[in-house]
Amino acid sequence: MTAAPGMPWAGLEPLPPDEPPEVVTGPPLAEPGPAPQAALTVDLFADFMRLELPRRELVASPWLRERDLFMLYGWRGVGKSWVAAGLALVTTSGGRFLRWSVETPRPVVYVDGELPTQALQERFAALAAGSDPLQVPQVPFKIIAADRQERGILSLATCEGQAAVEAHLEAGCLLLLDNVSTLCRTDKPENDAESWLPVQEWLLRLRRQGVTVGVVHHAGKGGQQRGTSRREDVLDSVLVLKRPQDYAEREGARFEVHFEKSRGLAGASVEPFEARLETGDRGAAIWTLRDLDDKLDETILALSRDGMSARAIAREVGRNASTVARRLKAARERGSP
Repeated sequence: MTAAPGMPWAGLEPLPPDEPPEVVTGPPLAEPGPAPQAALTVDLFADFMRLELPRRELVASPWLRERDLFMLYGWRGVGKSWVAAGLALVTTSGGRFLRWSVETPRPVVYVDGELPTQALQERFAALAAGSDPLQVPQVPFKIIAADRQERGILSLATCEGQAAVEAHLEAGCLLLLDNVSTLCRTDKPENDAESWLPVQEWLLRLRRQGVTVGVVHHAGKGGQQRGTSRREDVLDSVLVLKRPQDYAEREGARFEVHFEKSRGLAGASVEPFEARLETGDRGAAIWTLRDLDDKLDETILALSRDGMSARAIAREVGRNASTVARRLKAARERGSP
């Protein structure tokens, strides 16, 4: 193997091993089950830096990469399943969904543990109809719905449940699990850290085998993901859907998308935004998007017109007074009343 040109370890010579090292890998997806016990693979620094590793391609630009593990969570009814289903559909068809784009379609396995079959079918039909052009899967899109199983889906916290799903996976695919509460059942409380270990080990094994995995979860009363924080330890990204401060129940699915964790990402890739779902002709799902900064400016200006001081506005919108004063000044310079 050769090192990248100009790398400081390019001149280092590896020590020839006496015997080929044993390599720990997960079992092939065709033979699901727990990973076998084996000796550790240990690399000397020079050898490690010479490893020619495959580049991780983007699944959904700009944030989701191959082999990523991520969580999408939010309060019940906020729109989590709509986002998960939309991401699944665009991943198999290519195109855009929200602010994310898929250049190369890839297989998806979508496991739903909650919705009635009719509701799930209607949701995918609405998402497809609302896209332009019509989104039609170009690669295998497998749906495992609990409502279609005679005895439901075995808990994915068990080896049996994991093996049943693994039998339908392939390297390079995206696996979406909706949701933790219905699919990863245990007899322990949700805040028990040990109860998540079997699922965590499974997710790590799937990553080694080239699978990208997303899990959907509920938010607790405090607004954070419900239960043990251990669920987030090995994740690359954590997305949370939040109700806007001025949300009204009549608006349906309107939410802000925030990245709480984004390993290796920064800047515009993880800027929060607002999304609103409305129903178009023949039930088509129509999305409207906007930057939170634009929305913040509108709110600040509206409160200022109502006679509130910059300090009072700052308390209302959760920003400091200097930020509010700066935005008011910029708005007035642009000619806003």
